[in-house]
Amino acid sequence: MAIIKPFKCVRPSVEMASTIAALPYDVYNRKEAKEVVSKNGKSFLAIDRPETGLADDADMYAPEVYQRANQMLQEWIQAGDFQQDEENAYYLYELTMNGRTQTGIVACASIDDYLNSVIKKHENTRAEKEVDRIHHVDGCSAQTGPIFLAYRANETLTKLVAQIKEEQPLYDFVSEDGIRHRVFKIAQEKDCKTVEETFASINQIYIADGHHRAASAVKVGLKRRETYPEYTGAEEFNYFMSVLFPGEELMIMDYNRVVKDLNGLSEAAFLEKVKSVFDVVEAEGQTAPKKKAEFTMFLSGKWYVCKVKEADIPKDPVESLDVSLLQNLFLNPVLGIEDPKTDSRIDFVGGIRGLDELERRCATDCKVAFAMYPTAIEELFDVADANLLMPPKSTWFEPKLRSGLFIHQFER
Repeated sequence: MAIIKPFKCVRPSVEMASTIAALPYDVYNRKEAKEVVSKNGKSFLAIDRPETGLADDADMYAPEVYQRANQMLQEWIQAGDFQQDEENAYYLYELTMNGRTQTGIVACASIDDYLNSVIKKHENTRAEKEVDRIHHVDGCSAQTGPIFLAYRANETLTKLVAQIKEEQPLYDFVSEDGIRHRVFKIAQEKDCKTVEETFASINQIYIADGHHRAASAVKVGLKRRETYPEYTGAEEFNYFMSVLFPGEELMIMDYNRVVKDLNGLSEAAFLEKVKSVFDVVEAEGQTAPKKKAEFTMFLSGKWYVCKVKEADIPKDPVESLDVSLLQNLFLNPVLGIEDPKTDSRIDFVGGIRGLDELERRCATDCKVAFAMYPTAIEELFDVADANLLMPPKSTWFEPKLRSGLFIHQFER
């Protein structure tokens, strides 16, 4: 029984959409974010990362930084860069990358569904990462970056999405990274009713990406409930903005591992350890894993295909993940990496960077690299359904949803 509601969206003017749309705030470090904003002062990153307009040594978490975000948002609305739709509506957000298209429904999800686990999580969040977005959402009284949710494909929604996409899009542009973005509006009362009622029949929704944004949005909503103790549940602060995609359309890329040393082993001794744990074959050049329970390793200029032995694959939905198998069978017992979240000897490389990046790291600051087979969306669903958590850095979603195309404002 998922509550998925339409909302009065604040969104860019047609002329400004492609200029404003920005990658999520957390894909940039401080220097990179400042460079983006210096080149495009109307990038939404200027609001998402308001410290970009301040001195390099300014405290990026000071109260005035979040006040600046709110001030800029209001100024852009006043200047006509943004407009607010007068009626509640849903939207479609279509992204096409390398010929692959995925289409999500932009809507507001319920903070109670999050608290009651109708919206399932598969990652823990860290309080220190939440604090920044809590202050940003609270200060702006708006969610500016959508939470990336997924649902098991539904025939009714699939048909409606296809029907709406035959209409004229609100926006249609290609971003600098070659990804095409199209946005459509679902405003007809009967269509809105179909969306709301269909999601009401769906028992589970899943956070695909954006656990910290979701946790922050929920905490701000709970704070507003304290401010308005007579709240009815209809107020906008009871909901957070999301884009909901059918799982079958999503692409999870590999999330690879590089390690800075061999834990005191010579390369020959290390390779023997690998062969004692996995079935190993030297590859002919750069090679990616072809199936589950298989990964490839780059060591001393050579690639190897490593297969996990059948007897070593447990039935547990978390322990059977490829990232768990590598961690539990090898990274911990052989390389001494007990906690990959905190061990500085291991680093993680998103699959979007390719295998060349793994070779480059091994030529600079690392000794060995492991290329992973991507986690399947059904594996993510299974872990979440079991109320379990995935290991860190298990999934890398592409393409990334743009911020600034949709804004959900709520009561101060």
